[in-house]
Amino acid sequence: MSAPAISLDEAFARSLDTADPLAGYRQQFELPAGAGGAPLIYLVGNSLGLMPRAVRALMAQELDDWSRFAVEGHMAARTPWYSYHEIFRDSGARLVGAEPGEVVMMNSLTVNLHLMLVTFYRPQGKRTKVVIEENPFPSDAYAIGSHLRARGVDPGKNIITLRPPPGQPTIPTDQIEGVLREQGKEIALVLLGGVNYYTGQLFDLGRITEAAHRAGAVAGFDLAHAAGNAVLSLHDWEVDFAAWCSYKYLNAGPGAVGGCFVHRRHGSRLDLPRFAGWWGNDPATRFQMGLEFVPREGADGWQISNPPIFSMTPLRASLDLFDQAGMAALRAKSESLTGYLEALLRAIPGSPVRILTPEDSRERGCQLSLHVAGKGRWLHDRLRALGIVTDYREPDVVRMAPVPLYNTHHEVWRTAQAVRTALAHG
Repeated sequence: MSAPAISLDEAFARSLDTADPLAGYRQQFELPAGAGGAPLIYLVGNSLGLMPRAVRALMAQELDDWSRFAVEGHMAARTPWYSYHEIFRDSGARLVGAEPGEVVMMNSLTVNLHLMLVTFYRPQGKRTKVVIEENPFPSDAYAIGSHLRARGVDPGKNIITLRPPPGQPTIPTDQIEGVLREQGKEIALVLLGGVNYYTGQLFDLGRITEAAHRAGAVAGFDLAHAAGNAVLSLHDWEVDFAAWCSYKYLNAGPGAVGGCFVHRRHGSRLDLPRFAGWWGNDPATRFQMGLEFVPREGADGWQISNPPIFSMTPLRASLDLFDQAGMAALRAKSESLTGYLEALLRAIPGSPVRILTPEDSRERGCQLSLHVAGKGRWLHDRLRALGIVTDYREPDVVRMAPVPLYNTHHEVWRTAQAVRTALAHG
């Protein structure tokens, strides 16, 4: 489903939804309602995804098994807790274009980034610097800065920040390649967001990984806004590591367990430095309670603790839907929804809205970041009063993310009409 030709007619939006092969997935989610009982137009799946309906029964099952089995639930539960994380071995790999064993669901995103930095940030000689983008998600900046300080490395001298060219909101890939080519001998690690949370730019992770490796550096990515939003091929791109949360596009609920990717060439190296915990130990000797840590091969070898069952369970329901729909089909609908929203917004005469997100669909996911000088907060609040939920970021940026699993073209049309009316009378 490619981005449709522009039409301001409501019937056109409805026709797109009628032809949508993924339309039925909307019914698989709990849709928040406004004061009058009608569903809200929810465009913030890039912040917290909606709840899959199947979650209630799955959570009830785990609570029932806890009640019935207590400690024996580790082996006797209908989905044994001991091996619960292995449910995602295949589905987690499919989600990000990995091989089974390269992905493990564990911890939260920032915790996983810290664990990855222990292994993959290895400063030596002049090669001490980390490359990040301007305006990364703040937690990434905190993690990198604090990690460098803990390792005795001055962040002020050893963080290279990629900034857009003057007057542009996003960073061209050839600029990133140029930095790696020119400063490569000093760079130990490239750590970028797969999709920048602020602008919505989707980076070319394959090209960046290749450029990092040519420079002798490690390539890692925060995929919080990319997992479940873009088609990824982490194994084939030879990305070294990645981490993501699962409460945004992956719809696993607030504070849900995150995910981590470690390429097979690293996962097979049991000598790599890492922070150890008993669930990363070889299962064959885990319960011998010995004091020598023997890491399990693959991404599982970076686990610290046993699986958090109640924060993993909702992810089962969501990844089942991703497997049924398929990322290629979801991506096609995403391009249609986002392209339609962009076209409708650009058709507003005299609009003060500046779209920060790249126009090329290959360089973005489903998010559009709108800069409305002096009126961003006003527009966000105005839309919310009309039952349209968006996200606001300083200064004057309204983020909209039409998610293919549960948003519709008609919702996009209604949103653009609301923006048009608000700007005309504001």
